[in-house]
Amino acid sequence: MKYTYTIKINFRGGIISPGDLLNILIAAGKAGITDVRFGLRQQLLFDVVNEDYAVLQEQLKQLEVDYEVDEDRYPNIVSSYPAEEVFINQTWLSEGVYKDIFDLVDYQPRLKINISDSNQSFTPLLTGNINWVASAQAPHFWHLFIRFPRTNVVYEWKEMVYTNDVARMSKHIEALIFQHTDLFFDNAQANGDTLFQQVKRESYITKTAEAPAKLPAFNLPYYEGLNRYQDKYWLGIYRRDELFHIGFLKDICRLCLQTKTGQLCSTPWKSLIIKNITEKDRHLWNNLLAKHQVNVRHAANELNFQVEDNCLEGLKLKRYLLKHLNDEDTRTFGICIGIKTRRKSEVFSSLLVRRRPLLTIAGIELFFVYDILCAQDFNPNARTGFVFSSGNPKVLLAEQLRRAILLYYRQQLDSITASEKDATPKKEIPAAREQQAVIYQCKHCLTVYDESFGEPGNGIPAGTPFAALAASYCCPLCEAEKKDFIATGKPGLQLQPA
Repeated sequence: MKYTYTIKINFRGGIISPGDLLNILIAAGKAGITDVRFGLRQQLLFDVVNEDYAVLQEQLKQLEVDYEVDEDRYPNIVSSYPAEEVFINQTWLSEGVYKDIFDLVDYQPRLKINISDSNQSFTPLLTGNINWVASAQAPHFWHLFIRFPRTNVVYEWKEMVYTNDVARMSKHIEALIFQHTDLFFDNAQANGDTLFQQVKRESYITKTAEAPAKLPAFNLPYYEGLNRYQDKYWLGIYRRDELFHIGFLKDICRLCLQTKTGQLCSTPWKSLIIKNITEKDRHLWNNLLAKHQVNVRHAANELNFQVEDNCLEGLKLKRYLLKHLNDEDTRTFGICIGIKTRRKSEVFSSLLVRRRPLLTIAGIELFFVYDILCAQDFNPNARTGFVFSSGNPKVLLAEQLRRAILLYYRQQLDSITASEKDATPKKEIPAAREQQAVIYQCKHCLTVYDESFGEPGNGIPAGTPFAALAASYCCPLCEAEKKDFIATGKPGLQLQPA
């Protein structure tokens, strides 16, 4: 008999009523639960032991709360509402618009739906199957990106859709995808134009976009602590082990009710945001954090990680990599680092650390190695990227991750330099020019040697040309000979789905 069950409760768009959450926490407490978690899709997760499961069932039934047990048949609708006002400015997309859309969703979606402002990167834009991105030019119209289920195929809809039709068209598209699973489900050849033609578009208010949607460059704001915005404050709370003690959350709910703070927000970073805190109530929130000894000033590089839901192995690997990044005092601003240990999981990341077994016997995975994948342009909203390093044993993984981060900063610097050159009047090019550093890649394991960085750990200083390396030089990962490295640039690095 199964010993524990994982309970999932969706909060549509990440918006949580303090009263509703308090009742759920009281019910969970009666079933012996002491801690809960928040998931990547802004939902509530917690585990209950077998002996207390019947008690929890009865409590949630009395509350008329919808929930799932060890399943995700009905994924939560993700939205950028938690960032609204706090991290997003100068947008037509208001709280009322979000809630109007949520109210119009009259079914339980089986596909993942994302509803996002285009003027932010705090919440992922394209991790859903039906991804709505608010138009930056046309108020109340939305770009639509379809990512066909169990594929990396992304199709940008040919028309923008009016706000009041977002929910209805989502339902229509989902029905078509499930009606034609052979065409659109787990099919790498899925054709977006075929789906587009099957939608009865005359039933909806649409308009042609003047240009394809422009996705924002990634920039993760610091989402912890008590911070001022306009004439109020917002509080962001992150937990290193992802566990929120029930007693702490109950006190948060009660303080929200006491101070007439109408909602909490769950974020895709598994954190909580409380908005609309007034100056006169700020000390109450500081006192609450002190009472429960909750730290809200973690290092930025820790906040940049994304780990699968309910994944102890992923959290252990995150701590291991963080220790090495901290020891090297490595800057990670602008990068989102994902950890993936399961085949079909969805992780939002600029750099993805993917664990895979070398051997599987009777369903048991053995001898893990790790790949490092980079999203296109290091933007986690992009769907494809290149393999930076493949088949790493754990002992080499942290250093390879550090090198991938350095490659990101080199690309950023090159981009800035190119922009400056474009803006500078052209001068006569001197006859002699310093040779630019070149990237070399092992053709066996795809490990990169970058002349700009060298290999300080192996006694090779930065700036050492590949040609100057000893003939005995070999790949630090697979020990391939020097002749097995191929000169390339970043655009020429081997590509694969991330």
